[in-house]
Amino acid sequence: MRGRVLSDGDTPASTGNIANIITIVRILMVPAFVWLLLTDAGQLGPMRYIAAVLFIVAIATDSVDGSLARRRNLITDFGKILDPIADKLLIGSALVCLSILGELWWWVTALILLREFGITLYRMVALRKRVIPASSGGKLKTIFQAVAISFYLVPTWLLLGEWMHWLNAALMAIAVVLTLWSGIQYLVAAYRFKAVDDAAVETPARDSPVSDG
Repeated sequence: MRGRVLSDGDTPASTGNIANIITIVRILMVPAFVWLLLTDAGQLGPMRYIAAVLFIVAIATDSVDGSLARRRNLITDFGKILDPIADKLLIGSALVCLSILGELWWWVTALILLREFGITLYRMVALRKRVIPASSGGKLKTIFQAVAISFYLVPTWLLLGEWMHWLNAALMAIAVVLTLWSGIQYLVAAYRFKAVDDAAVETPARDSPVSDG
């Protein structure tokens, strides 16, 4: 995320700003979503629809907190880390629930979760030296994941026909491909950043005067 450049007299954004609070609220929505989806064993009743609406509302707040952070210069390192974690908790819980209900193959869930939490862990480790923001590919895969999961949660096949199952599968396949591609993209970017950092460390060492002993 990019905000305006701080000028003289400006102060850095507080960690407890409104954008980060919205992100925290999104995380708190996860347990409620899981309970609503699993409480009736995923039956196509009121709880299922409420769970679907809650998921859509929760994932929509991702664009809200990001927009607020950019427009009001509320971007913080804490927010850069917390925001993708919130997305992964919400999307990950939805995938696991759908697999528990037998509506999504477990290997799809495992593949996506392995990439998501693996990259998140790497991001937290890399933060010690540099904050690596989410790439355009990462944002695109999040959109497709959210859309695919939303189609799985809302029983559109009851209204539009069984062919919707094929559409759901196609959307999830695209989400899986984008998930793997963005993961590779992120690792390449991280490798390049590391190379730059290593070069910056080595340069002063070479330029330092040699002691006569």
